[in-house]
Amino acid sequence: MIRRTLLRIGEATNFGPEEIVDNRDSFTAVEGLVVFGLGLLLAEFLTAHRSRCLPLAGRVIAACYPSAMTPGQDLSLPTLPNLRDIGGYRTNSGGTVRTGFLYRSTALDRLAGDDIATFDSLGVQSVFDFRTEAERSAEPDRLPSGVRGIVLDVLKDSSDAAPAQLFSILADPRAATELLGDGKAIQLFDRGYRELVTLPSALDAYGKFFTAIARSQARPALFHCTTGKDRTGWAAAATLLLLGVSEADVESDYLLTNRDLLPALQPVFDRFESLGGDPDLLRPVLGVEIEYLHASLGEMRKAYGTIEQYFSDGLRIGPEDQDSLRQALIL
Repeated sequence: MIRRTLLRIGEATNFGPEEIVDNRDSFTAVEGLVVFGLGLLLAEFLTAHRSRCLPLAGRVIAACYPSAMTPGQDLSLPTLPNLRDIGGYRTNSGGTVRTGFLYRSTALDRLAGDDIATFDSLGVQSVFDFRTEAERSAEPDRLPSGVRGIVLDVLKDSSDAAPAQLFSILADPRAATELLGDGKAIQLFDRGYRELVTLPSALDAYGKFFTAIARSQARPALFHCTTGKDRTGWAAAATLLLLGVSEADVESDYLLTNRDLLPALQPVFDRFESLGGDPDLLRPVLGVEIEYLHASLGEMRKAYGTIEQYFSDGLRIGPEDQDSLRQALIL
């Protein structure tokens, strides 16, 4: 209850730091000592419990002063890499995408230890899982108590599902070279990213996702696939584009996966190299390339023209519901 109350401070108060400054002369010496003492106690408590309190403190700051939060800030945890808030970006309406409402990450199958409490401090109510049935069965999410899991299989209708088959090719460097070498990896993912826009299962899954996050009871929400880069990357990009974030910022946000994910996958690179493979061959597979996002954007424009038409004609989310999303996610 306390956490939910704190998360709404930014929506319920008009009290800012400048008002504290303007009223500084009204403090008596005794009041000043009390405040100083409380500050010391708070500092000591935060130091002792920093792993749980700092994420929550960041959310309170984000709710009250979104301009103080850096867009694309890395929130990765040891057992949950590629975790970040998609908020903080400016929109063409002059607003800012709300922080503390939508998160993206890898799958939650390894979430453990102190990271569970840290994740819980984000206040996530719903986790949307874009993975295939095979992926979920092999590595099911470990959802903290009280968090609702929603399965939305984006690639259910795909006969290829290249973005979902990341690790199955890594045990045989020779086979991986034949499949991925000479630019074949980019071609493979180009096709996969176009399917993110055209597959009936993708349209159904993303349509249900956006319909759900428009409702307050589903938020804060987190969405993910396996490594949080392809199916998740398109969901994040489509969200930001609909909200009016510039395409340049959307592309920059998309590419942050290389910063947040690749270091966590260094053991995969090392093992591949130990088996005789060239680790550079894996970068376009385990990371992202801007050409991938451009493939989805090109397919979206070819089929629908604009992001708004993609939502209305492809995802069956009409203008009124699109406005509801904007009202919910833009400050």
